[in-house]
Amino acid sequence: MTMNEGKSARPDKKILAAADFQRLMDAITDKGYKIIGPTVRDGAIVYDRLDSASSLPVGVGEEQDAGRYRLAKRDGGALFGYTIGPQSWKKFLFPPRVTLWSAEVKDSGIKINVDNSPVPRFAFLGVRPCELSAIAIQDKIFTGGENADGVYAARREKALIVAVNCGRADGTCFCVSMGTGPKASGGYDIALTEIIDEAGHCFLVESGSPQGDSVLSGVPLKEASAHDIASAEAIVSETARNMGRKIDTEGIKKLLYKSYEAAHWNDVAKRCLACANCTMVCPTCFCSTVEDVTDLAGANAERRRRWDSCFTMGFTYIHGGSVRQSIKSRYRHWMIHKLASWHDQFGTSGCVGCGRCITWCPAAIDITEEARAAREAIDGQKSEAD
Repeated sequence: MTMNEGKSARPDKKILAAADFQRLMDAITDKGYKIIGPTVRDGAIVYDRLDSASSLPVGVGEEQDAGRYRLAKRDGGALFGYTIGPQSWKKFLFPPRVTLWSAEVKDSGIKINVDNSPVPRFAFLGVRPCELSAIAIQDKIFTGGENADGVYAARREKALIVAVNCGRADGTCFCVSMGTGPKASGGYDIALTEIIDEAGHCFLVESGSPQGDSVLSGVPLKEASAHDIASAEAIVSETARNMGRKIDTEGIKKLLYKSYEAAHWNDVAKRCLACANCTMVCPTCFCSTVEDVTDLAGANAERRRRWDSCFTMGFTYIHGGSVRQSIKSRYRHWMIHKLASWHDQFGTSGCVGCGRCITWCPAAIDITEEARAAREAIDGQKSEAD
């Protein structure tokens, strides 16, 4: 989907039989896309290249809680019976490592080389509503203004997005609190809701763009009945009622700005390992660094960009040392940026409620609990003042 069109859902709803799901994948590849979607590897559900529907995590889900992730079998043979794994789509839009340019010494002088290889045409299959919101946030960061990121913009422009509305919530999900799910409201080319009931196994299908229309024109679909539409809505409603966590976002920006000297930051600092797991799995974090490398002969050099994290000591290094030397200052910066100052920069929260930072924190630090602790600390200060 291009970044400026097809943002809202269209009213037509169709039904795709689960037995015909491969036909949808074939229609996508026939348009020249490489499908990236969920599959099981190394004890987790990860995003990777898919050629067949059989590679999807059929009948597989997860059990997630703070610092805990386990795969689990699901009855019914659902293709999308999981929520989210450790990876986000930023891996493909904002790659972990990119060579910006290279240089080599020639007899005639120094030659600068720029990578002009074709931009991959990815089709992201299984994008959850919270992840759609994360992509929209990174669109603002990397494609807006005078300093757009060329790598991101080129990949994003060519991407096709097939969203899947959530049929269940895991223990660390809190998208309802952030207003990002569990139903996609736009930003997709095709949206699916998986339905498994006494009538069988199918998908409610909605197109959100001309690209989605083009793909679906080659797929065997039938008109959705009122029962089909009601079933899909009931699935999403049930998911919304069963969020694993919640966060009170009322006035949270002002609240966190007032909490800089609160004692609870000392508590979280004792538990935080500054491992950067939370920023690596976060679908919106975008910290990076640039490094120059040469070969031993000094005849070839490269300038590379790679992911970094505000949790590393060296991230804020300037002449004389690092600005944020303590773990306390780094965690406080990350959380206040994510939930407060991000609003000032980009007009939205930097958190989409996916819960990855909670699941993949080895110390089981929970951003929803830390937000609650900050609120209690400020409320306690008010009480003492009264």
